[in-house]
Amino acid sequence: MISNEVKKQLIEVAGEENYDDSKAGRLVYSYDAAPQFQSMPDAVIAPRDKYEVSRILTICNKHRIPIVPRGSGTNLCGGTCPTEGGLVLLFKHMNRILDIDEENLTITVQPGVITLDMILQAESKQLFYPPDPSSMKISTIGGNINENSGGLRGLKYGVTRDFVMGLEVVLANGDIIRTGGKLAKDVAGYDLTRLFVGSEGTLGIVTEAILKLVPKPETKKTLLALYENIDAAAQTVSAIIAEKLIPATLEFLDQPTLQVIEDYAKIGLPTNAKAVLLIEQDGSYDTVARDMEKIEAICKKGAAVSVQAAQTEEEAFALTEARRSALSALARLKPTTILEDATVPRSEIANMVKAINDIAAKYDLSICTFGHAGDGNLHPTCTTDLRNTDEMERVERAFEEIFEKAIELGGTITGEHGVGVVKAPYLEMKLKKEGISAMKAVKTAFDPHNILNPGKMFASDSRKRVVVER
Repeated sequence: MISNEVKKQLIEVAGEENYDDSKAGRLVYSYDAAPQFQSMPDAVIAPRDKYEVSRILTICNKHRIPIVPRGSGTNLCGGTCPTEGGLVLLFKHMNRILDIDEENLTITVQPGVITLDMILQAESKQLFYPPDPSSMKISTIGGNINENSGGLRGLKYGVTRDFVMGLEVVLANGDIIRTGGKLAKDVAGYDLTRLFVGSEGTLGIVTEAILKLVPKPETKKTLLALYENIDAAAQTVSAIIAEKLIPATLEFLDQPTLQVIEDYAKIGLPTNAKAVLLIEQDGSYDTVARDMEKIEAICKKGAAVSVQAAQTEEEAFALTEARRSALSALARLKPTTILEDATVPRSEIANMVKAINDIAAKYDLSICTFGHAGDGNLHPTCTTDLRNTDEMERVERAFEEIFEKAIELGGTITGEHGVGVVKAPYLEMKLKKEGISAMKAVKTAFDPHNILNPGKMFASDSRKRVVVER
């Protein structure tokens, strides 16, 4: 609980208009996009600059008050759910693009900037920020950094950490540090920049970021390849990469996902196909034409029953937007949608999809599978109802087996969604006890009183959460 004395101190820092401990105000920030978790914070605060963040953390550290940094709450791991109460930290005032440096190809932003807004600002200068999470229309850069977000373009360009060059971070004790900078080379000391990226707010609060830009590609081309069986689609993915072709996007959708997306988007997707590959290449006109000609030939040789190239930019945009809408489309089916992201080597995609289907049948569940086939990042998605206790128990057991299978195939429990509270019980599967101990040592060094987003990464051994009144 936050005492009246501490409340007064926090209001002195941020202003009364930026502090809210009403029940309605707290309820809004008691959950995020992970459907199983909800817990009321004690209050919500919106600082206006890094100095206010520093003073807030100093107060919270002194009084052992948990603090949870939050962007738009679009993460799917419960990473911004205040499971231990405390203070939710909003960045609605820290939402400016500070600098676009065309000489050094960087953009400097505050954490509250909306991802797509930043991408469009860069493109107005003929520059390009490739990370493109499906939530980019509403997600914030701060959230992307905390979760190390990926996206459809991850195969060719990588994930968020590959574009973070420098950070301004407020530590648990209120100290403000800077890491990295606008440098192509910098090996001075530990790579703290990469340490903070993906740390989910458990090590420090990001208040500013320097991000790398690249020249905007001249053009891009998109095609759909249709298959009568999943094996053929998976083998095509491996064949494309084996030919040293790296598409910007190489997405997989199974038939149930196709049907749901077409019902939602109504753009004429081929719902009779057992599997579809959505492939996009960008770059110079010559490179794109050459690569897509080769990719089309590989698809046809790999038993694709049809290969259809988008004829216009509008058609290409509709296809990629349809893929990005997969979660929204699936969410229409039942009250609860649980989307995971088990990742395997791309050569194991067919085996992983088969395993997911077998596990779904074993537990009598509806699980659709889609994802980033080029980097092996699959999104098995279960439509269910949180109120159905028996089915939810089967969902928990099914996903545990899915994670076990992913690791057995040389994969991991999460490729881009983070750990949060959803994956915390399974993290030891991947890292073993020694890895968990090493992570805890880092956490303790940065946050000895465990005030920064507590309960994440190292949560209890149960995924189940209930609404907690405070």
